[in-house]
Amino acid sequence: MSIIEILHGSNHIIETPDIAVGNPNNDYGRGFYCTELPEMAREWACKQNTDGFVNYYELNMDNLRILDLADGTHNVLNWIALLLQNRRFKLDSEIAVDAREYLIEHFALNTKEYDVIIGYRADDSYFQYAEAFVENGLPLRSLNRALYLGHLGKQTVLVSQKSFDNLKFIDAEVVDKRIYYPKFVNRDIGARETYKNEIKKSKSYREDIFVMDILRGEMKNDDPRIQRILSE
Repeated sequence: MSIIEILHGSNHIIETPDIAVGNPNNDYGRGFYCTELPEMAREWACKQNTDGFVNYYELNMDNLRILDLADGTHNVLNWIALLLQNRRFKLDSEIAVDAREYLIEHFALNTKEYDVIIGYRADDSYFQYAEAFVENGLPLRSLNRALYLGHLGKQTVLVSQKSFDNLKFIDAEVVDKRIYYPKFVNRDIGARETYKNEIKKSKSYREDIFVMDILRGEMKNDDPRIQRILSE
C-alpha cells in the first residue's frame, strides 16, 4: 500500500473534506488543495491574517490515476493552459482572447481522466506573469524562468470522489498568524523581487518567443522552437 502524508492549511479544522465544496476557479478547478510541505500549509492557514489550522491526512495512492505536471514530461505552457481554463484572467485585448483559446486547445490536458493532480501553485505574483504572457507582454523564456525562480511549491490536489474516499484525517495543528502571515506575504514579495532582479535585467527578446509568435507560427506542444526555449 502506497500512503503519503498531505496537509491542508485552513481557518478551520476539516475532518471530512467534501468534493462539492471546492472552488471551481482554483488552479486545477474544483478539488481539495493540499501540499506535502508543512511550512507552506502553515502559511496558507494564515493567508487571511487570522490564526489557522494545518490539517494532516494520509492519502492511499493505490489505484489512483495521477497527473504529475512536474514530472518532466509536461511544460509551463501545459500549466498555463490549465490556469486559463480554470482561473479568471483579465483579457484586455483581442490577442489575449485568441491566445487563451489557442493555448487551451493545443496545450491543455484532459484532467478529467485523473484522480489526483500534482503541480505548481500559481501565487499572486506568478499569476500576474501569466497574464502578461497571454497579453503578449512577457516572453516565454522569462515566464519559464519565473516558474523555477519563484519557489512556488507543489500542490497535491484531489479531484475525484475516489481520491476523497482514499483520504484519512489524522490530526490538526494550530497555526499562529503572527508568525505565518508575514511569511505568506514575504513569499510573494520575494517572488516579485527575484523576478525583477534575475529576469528583467536580461532582455534577450530577439531569440525568444512571445504568445503572438505561438499564434502566428501555429506552434504545438512538441514544436522544436518551444522546446529550445524551455530546455535552457
